[in-house]
Amino acid sequence: MGERRYLAFDIGAESGRAVVGTLADDRLSLEEIHRFANQPVEVCDTLHWDVLAIHANVLQGIREYVRRFGDRADGIAVDTWALDFGLLASDGKLLQNPVAYRDRRTEGMVEKALARMPAEELYAHTGLNILPIHTLFQLLALRASDSPLLEVATRFLMMPDLIAYFLTGRDVCERTNAITTQVYDPRSGEWSRRIFETFQLPLSIMPELVDPATVLGELREPVREATGLAHAPVVAACTHDTGSAVAAVPGRGDDWAFISSGTWSVLGALTDQVVTCPEAQAAHVCNELTLGSRFICRNIMGLWLLQQSREAWRRGGREYSHEDLVGLAERAPDDSPIVDPDDLTFLAPQDMPAAIRDYCARTGQAPPDGPAAVTRCILASLALSYREGLERLSRILGRAFGAVHVVGGGSRNRLLCQLTANATGLPVRAGPVEATAAANVLAQALATGDLGSLSDIREVVRRSTDLIEYAPGRREASDARYETFVGLRGRSDT
Repeated sequence: MGERRYLAFDIGAESGRAVVGTLADDRLSLEEIHRFANQPVEVCDTLHWDVLAIHANVLQGIREYVRRFGDRADGIAVDTWALDFGLLASDGKLLQNPVAYRDRRTEGMVEKALARMPAEELYAHTGLNILPIHTLFQLLALRASDSPLLEVATRFLMMPDLIAYFLTGRDVCERTNAITTQVYDPRSGEWSRRIFETFQLPLSIMPELVDPATVLGELREPVREATGLAHAPVVAACTHDTGSAVAAVPGRGDDWAFISSGTWSVLGALTDQVVTCPEAQAAHVCNELTLGSRFICRNIMGLWLLQQSREAWRRGGREYSHEDLVGLAERAPDDSPIVDPDDLTFLAPQDMPAAIRDYCARTGQAPPDGPAAVTRCILASLALSYREGLERLSRILGRAFGAVHVVGGGSRNRLLCQLTANATGLPVRAGPVEATAAANVLAQALATGDLGSLSDIREVVRRSTDLIEYAPGRREASDARYETFVGLRGRSDT
């Protein structure tokens, strides 16, 4: 196979980017060629995504590709965050800008839903932890407000599918994103008729479902004219960014777990079964999909705590890079206080370091003083949270883990990786940083026949990534602190 070149759009809830992936000699190289902000906009008390600005930036990314590489690409694919959607009218036009999952319209919707279907039943049927941000509750909010949108709409499209629709005119939904909605049946692999009937929602608006790595078709003629790109098959890769990241974990065998580490940490493991036992529900486990496999996972509030602390220090006139903070924390005492990263205190505080100090004081610990101590507290707490999550996943799946793979931006945080190895007693293998974009590109290669299987994708990632392994230190040193953490987690759960 000669050199192949693909264009990946990786769009998050804060920014998006166009990344060119070049596959040659079974190695992948990535180059970012366009980046843009993606912030929700509040209009008439509703928080919307500016999907037209996103589309304009996708077109600009394609133009930049043409400027640098010519008028042909071997593929284009889009991945985004989950949950949010647009609605189309009978003429194929968008009815309104999609509403952001952080909008307040879903307040009270969980309680209304559980009055119709108990939590245990809803979890058992959908395999998802019950959160008000999920698509089901957004749809119920439309119904509860007597919005005319559900009566007028003829098609529902999730964010990556909506952007692909603008490019191709094909209106489908890819399953790695569909499974996050809580209106999907993970066992049948189809939209759940039972959910739609129970909650009186219109099943008729839901699109055809397709598997990841499905070719959707060529660009529409107006898109080709607007960008100058004459040929590129558009692919539904793993359209959910988490599912994409998991596809690029370079694990071998089946005894590894993963952490997709960024603003949120998604901790999980592959499985061939839908897991909805009571222990999985109690552990807030979600069943999701990646390319060619299922996985279970739980969401942990990740490096959000450090990002928001860094912002608070910046507002106070002290600017620190992430590398600066890791260096300071490495020199800080290793007996830092511990917090539960998922405590609601840390969801959206005005001042994150102050919230951490207050939490420590409330729980009888000496509050951390200064950036070095606060950073050490955050990273040590995350490592202990990973240990607790892995132990729960191990019990649920009935198998032990032999290693932990860390992908995403957090794989560059050497102190977090080492603390995770120490806390779990497992080797931590860090990389790739660009897991989501890498899998977006490689799923395109699979769809177009340039790669043959998921194992080929993981092998290309291994060949293309300088993995760093962190060996565990003395676990006994963290056992007492882990007992403290488990006690704090118990307080948060109650």
